[in-house]
Amino acid sequence: METSHTLYLGLLATALLASAFTAAAGNGPATPQPPRSVVAEGAQLKLVAKQFKFTEGPATDKAGNVFFTDQPNDKIWKYGTDGKLSVFLEKSGRANGLYFNKQGNLLACADEQNQLWSIDKQGRPTVLLTQVNGHQLNGPNDLWIHPKTEGIYFTDPYYQRDYWTRQAPDPGLGGQNLYYLAAGQQAAVVVDDKLQKPNGIIGTPDGHLLYVADIGANKTYKYQISPEGRLTNRQLFVEQGSDGMTLDQEGNVYLTGKGVTVYNAAGQQIEHIDVPAEWTGNVCFAGKDRKTLFITASEAVYVLPMRVKGAQ
Repeated sequence: METSHTLYLGLLATALLASAFTAAAGNGPATPQPPRSVVAEGAQLKLVAKQFKFTEGPATDKAGNVFFTDQPNDKIWKYGTDGKLSVFLEKSGRANGLYFNKQGNLLACADEQNQLWSIDKQGRPTVLLTQVNGHQLNGPNDLWIHPKTEGIYFTDPYYQRDYWTRQAPDPGLGGQNLYYLAAGQQAAVVVDDKLQKPNGIIGTPDGHLLYVADIGANKTYKYQISPEGRLTNRQLFVEQGSDGMTLDQEGNVYLTGKGVTVYNAAGQQIEHIDVPAEWTGNVCFAGKDRKTLFITASEAVYVLPMRVKGAQ
């Protein structure tokens, strides 16, 4: 009885061990699955219009309408949720980057006179900033408004314009910097002076992180934002610069240049959206549901239905 019982237990253990190996072999290691596309299934890029000289600075209002610039032609256009195009402002100060504040005013990097503007719903501008420490700015390019403090972060690279009389930057600035203008203040401060040519900029909806592209160094950095507006813990996000950028609700970062390249929050490329243009300047999420990617690409603007929503 004892021998038979021992033999039985041995056979049972062997069978169980073989079964475990068989199950493990059958399941095997999990096959890595490609990341789910951020683009809506079957969606195609759609041309809205191709009648501009160089489009830039798209910004979305609370209703989902997009406002964008045709900088060489000195106009701000509106692309409505109804799909119609109209001119919002004829003389825009050669506006480049745009962003809406909580009050519904459109803030603009108006580099004709190297200023920051606030434009009300009737198209009437107010100059917010003209100089830094008595020196003329290079040419404000792109901006982002902190969702809680309403402070403005903006990039100030130097791109020679044919409508300027000057031929060089003001040496008193000390370079091409990233600035912060606190809400209600008239003096901007430098928050990073170690960038070659800062350009695209976007922050997270919780106000904790800021992404800034150094297009001159072909890099994009990530910063932590302190409650006082200071930037800390600068880290390299990706080895790619960008003219403009946006975020979606999954934390993915969209960079522009040769089409649109999408990175997840860890800095891994998950998608590339081809755009039939020599240069893709900027991008934002639009529409009533914020699930349309609006793309400014040189002489044209495009839309693309998305699976994901834009960050808000």
